[in-house]
Formats: sequence, C-alpha cells, structure tokens
Amino acid sequence: MKLWLRRIHLGLALISGLFLLIVSLTGAVMIYAKDIQHLIEPTKWQVKPQKNLMPYDALIQNVEAQTKQKITFFMPELASDTAWQFRLANKHYASVNPYSGDVINVYESTDTIYGFAQGVHRWLLFENSKGEKTFRNWMSVCALLLLINVLLGFYLWVKPKNRIKRLAIKPKAKFRVLMYQLHTVLGVYFFIPLMLIAFTGMAFNWKTQTQSVLEFVTMNKVEQRPKAPKITASAHTTLNYNQAIKNAVDVFPDGEVYRIYLPKKDDETLALRMKNPGESHAYSWVWTNPFTGKVLNSFDASKTNFTTQAWNFKYKFHIGAFAGPIVQFLWLLIALALAFFIISGFYFWAKRHKWL
Repeated sequence: MKLWLRRIHLGLALISGLFLLIVSLTGAVMIYAKDIQHLIEPTKWQVKPQKNLMPYDALIQNVEAQTKQKITFFMPELASDTAWQFRLANKHYASVNPYSGDVINVYESTDTIYGFAQGVHRWLLFENSKGEKTFRNWMSVCALLLLINVLLGFYLWVKPKNRIKRLAIKPKAKFRVLMYQLHTVLGVYFFIPLMLIAFTGMAFNWKTQTQSVLEFVTMNKVEQRPKAPKITASAHTTLNYNQAIKNAVDVFPDGEVYRIYLPKKDDETLALRMKNPGESHAYSWVWTNPFTGKVLNSFDASKTNFTTQAWNFKYKFHIGAFAGPIVQFLWLLIALALAFFIISGFYFWAKRHKWL
C-alpha cells in the first residue's frame, strides 16, 4: 500500500511538475513584482504630489482625449505620490498623473512584471483566436493535483511510527539523504498553507465548485451582491461624474475607493467598488446615476456572514497580503518551497532510475 502511494505521489508530481514549477516561480515573482516595477521605472508609476487632485470629470475627459479611447474603470490611489491606473476600452492601461491629467504611460497588462507573471501563472499567456484562455483549466487541474499530492505526502509522513524524529534535518548527511529530509520537513511544515493556496488558486477559475465546497464545510451560503441597477437616461442629459462619485463615497465614508467603473451604455450606472473597515479586500459596492448623481443601491460586504467573508478572503490569502511583510515573505518561501519539492522529487525519480 505504502509503495503504491509513493508511486502515485511521484506520478502526480511528474504529470504536473513542469507546470507547478512555473506556478511556483511566477507566484514568487508576483509577490514583489509591483515594488520592483516601481523601483526600476519610477517615472511611469510615481508622481509629484500637489495640493489638489483634478476633478473627476476633467480627469476622465483628459485621459480619453489623450488616449483616444473610452475608459472602462480606473483605480484611485491612497498614496499621494502614486499614479492612477486607467483601464481603456481596447484593454490597454494608462498610468495617469491625477493632479495634471497627463498620461504618463500606456501599456498592456503583460508589459509589466506583475502582469506578465500573472498571465503565465494563470494561463501560460496563451489565448486562442477567440481570445479564450484555454490553459486556465489545465492550470487549475495542476492546482488540484498539487492539493491531492500534498495530502498524500502528509499521509506518507504521518502513517509510520517515529514521525516526529523524521522531522530532523542533518546538514552533514549525504546529499540525497539531506534532500529527502528537506523534502519531508518542509512538506510537513507547509502542509496546511500549501493546501489552502492550491484551493484558493482553483477558486479564481472554478468558482462554482470551490464555493460549493466552502458552503458544505461551513454549512452556510455565500451572499451574492445585488445586480447593478439600470437607469433611463435622457438623450440630452449631461454626465455628472463629480457628483455621482461624491455621493457614492458618502454612502461609506470610512471606506476606501478601490475601483470606479464608468457606464458603457446609456442605461448603465456608475459603480464604485470599495473596501470597508473589516473587509480583507474591496467587495462593497455603491451604484449611482451618472447623470443625476442619485445613489441607487449599495452593498456592504463587511456585514455579510462568515461563509461570505471566508470566500472573499481567498484573494488576500492566496497572495499572502493579509498580515504585513512577515507573512508576505513567508509566502515567498512557500512558493520557492514548491519549486524545491518539484526539483527534489524529480531528483529522487532520476536517481531511482539511475539517470543521475
């Protein structure tokens, strides 16, 4: 039985190993990618703080005039020296000085370190002629195989006797023995976070299935935010983004604005995605009429049930951005540990088959 479990453990690693190696390395890069990007190209991402921000109406008009593209959403920044990022209708982004309205840089997501690493991490940067990211499902399959393999590895450690003694690492041991000890010990120490990271990674793609698992475990339902309301707009009515955004922010005065979505059609509302106190990430919403500024509906995600809060926590947990720089660095070590598990596992297999 133990021999077959070891063979399955190794077989799953060989099937998914190359892709998990890519996932581990790109995941490690993504943790500090934005910091690195801002460090090496500060003029594209940082601005000189001034006394007043440009009014939203004027800012939006300036960006659309310079890029010759409509804006789908933009992201105000809390840091006064950071440029705001605008998503354009052609799926490009614009880095903008919010004080002057000047477009500093126009780029595709994959032009940045973070965007490129994320594209490889999630779907290997491959899109078919229809724009479908066909490798997204395969990367989720690999995450599932990782979860199963972590469980198998933990069982192989916990089943025999003297399991605690086998958590020792002897630096002076032979290289093969040392690799095996490190493989075992790190696997046990990172057992729970690796499983949860794999599960939350699948949740970005297989939302229905993973949400059902969470709901089964917690015996409750994830609360869904309401659908965006529709409006009836007069053909001669002028857009009033300043008032619409101000009124939306006033709904949650202690919240932080994460994204502002502009209407794409005449019957669509302006939507603000916000982070309220008590939320791990921005999941609260406010919808306003972009012509009159009237608040039409809102959703406070900080007041949802535990299951919803746990579901919403998946993003921050997956990237390790929930408890400061120490956890962030720990997530870097876990990402690199996954690469070590793949490489050392292949080493054991090659040794057994006398390839090395």
